[in-house]
Amino acid sequence: MSNLLNQRLSLLDTEANRPLLTKGLRGIERETLRVLPDGKLALTAHSPALGSALTHPLITTDYSESLLEFITPAEHDIATALEELDNIHRFAYTVMGNEMLWHQSMPCTLPEEKDIPIAWYGHSHIGMIKHVYRRGLALRYGKSMQCIAGIHYNYSLSEDLWKVLSKAESRTGSDMHNQSESYVALIRNFHRYSWLLMYLFGASPALSTPFLRGRPHQLDTLSDDTLYLPYATSLRMSDLGYQNNAQSGLVPPYNTLLEYMRSLSLAVRQPYPEYEKIGTKRDGEWVQINTNVLQIENEFYATIRPKRVIRTGERPVEALCARGVQYIEVRCMDVNPFDPLGINLETSRFLDAFLLFCALEDSPLTNQAEGRENVENFALTVKQGRRPGLMLSRRGKQISLQDWGRELLEKIRPVAALLDTQHRASCHADSLQTQARKLDNPDLTPSAQVLAAIRQANNSFTEFALRQSKKLADEFRARPPVPAQQEYFAKLARQSLAEQAEMEASQTGSFDQFITDYRSRTSSEICCDGVVDTLQEQAEVAELDNPQDRAALLHV
Repeated sequence: MSNLLNQRLSLLDTEANRPLLTKGLRGIERETLRVLPDGKLALTAHSPALGSALTHPLITTDYSESLLEFITPAEHDIATALEELDNIHRFAYTVMGNEMLWHQSMPCTLPEEKDIPIAWYGHSHIGMIKHVYRRGLALRYGKSMQCIAGIHYNYSLSEDLWKVLSKAESRTGSDMHNQSESYVALIRNFHRYSWLLMYLFGASPALSTPFLRGRPHQLDTLSDDTLYLPYATSLRMSDLGYQNNAQSGLVPPYNTLLEYMRSLSLAVRQPYPEYEKIGTKRDGEWVQINTNVLQIENEFYATIRPKRVIRTGERPVEALCARGVQYIEVRCMDVNPFDPLGINLETSRFLDAFLLFCALEDSPLTNQAEGRENVENFALTVKQGRRPGLMLSRRGKQISLQDWGRELLEKIRPVAALLDTQHRASCHADSLQTQARKLDNPDLTPSAQVLAAIRQANNSFTEFALRQSKKLADEFRARPPVPAQQEYFAKLARQSLAEQAEMEASQTGSFDQFITDYRSRTSSEICCDGVVDTLQEQAEVAELDNPQDRAALLHV
């Protein structure tokens, strides 16, 4: 254990400070395709009974009209968020008819690219820019790739906890600045150690052969309809042969929030020749927001992001610049096909301990060499994580995945113990023990269990996935919401539809001008050194009560 970690744990392990550990917020965003009983993609429109995908706070769509996204409110205890996620699933099944949710990260049998429906959000300017952004993704990466689903885990610590640490360590600068830089330090450690999450929780070692559309790949053939890698943990998080030239090499520095924002802001402003050939319009219709490396900051495919709840029409980098980092979003978690919600409480308890460790552990500034090392360790783990004797690189020296993993779990153990002290339970320590057993026996990992189940299903990913999806659909349908819950969701649906209608009726100006104004806000001042003053001087800006309570609402 580092001296800093030990000092911070001792500081928090007091009667006055332990309660701060329960005041952070947790939330989950779960993506899932709608499919027909035969396992093919449902091409129907997003049901009005689910509400407006633009304005509903809990139920929206991601890339495709067929790709649902369920968003929990932000809660102090992840157990509460999981209960709410369960309620959303149960309600969705009451209005989906014979359709069901595809319970895998890798997609079902997809139609031709042209027939995959891009998500539609209505005719308001905000709705149209969301749709145009997705048109751009289709041109840049293909629609099939955008149908991959995952679990996003939103995590924040109490602002008072950050203040306690800052005061004890005599930091200069505003509370908002120190909080932002502390989250950036968490992200640095996450990049150093996130390969461990892929080993422990990766659940996509195989995929349907047609998914690759005949593109070159380095996967093995398991059967006529299934490709895999024998020791893979998460093909979802591998390049899958879709490495994009525009984003290759785009690894934002995570030494300061300023560096991170400047890097992404430049990428949004830097023209890319291949996209310039496409242009922004075809036959008078917008097909992408711009012709630059990134259309918006969120196009960068990161495993973790610093986040701030954004206001209507606001760009992510504007929100970070004006009000600092509010929470982080972990984006690398696969849907576990054996968990009804795609993630369970035990996994979530471990994530809480892991992320708190990343926040409290010493986090030296990084450099390009370490960045490449982190990327290589992650790539090795997602493709070969269960291979016996797999070696990773730590500060230029080789170390086995198992040995490093055990060392990390030992460092996380006192963090889990501290959380359990405040919870008056052993749930975090128990989850740690479960993960330790996976390091001792790779067959206990979700990826190994998924591969074993596929082998039992005639070596067919599709057969296994369809069978599991039907099983879970039956379980959800057997537990419909109670009348009060049903009315609550029906009311949210009605309110969201009314809100969208009001937005469409009251907007002014042309969409062309709206998108021009939106693009113009990625200007040089976001990248200038003055952003440091902005972060330090705007500490008086009022904070929202719930950092993730409107996550994904009205964002592009």
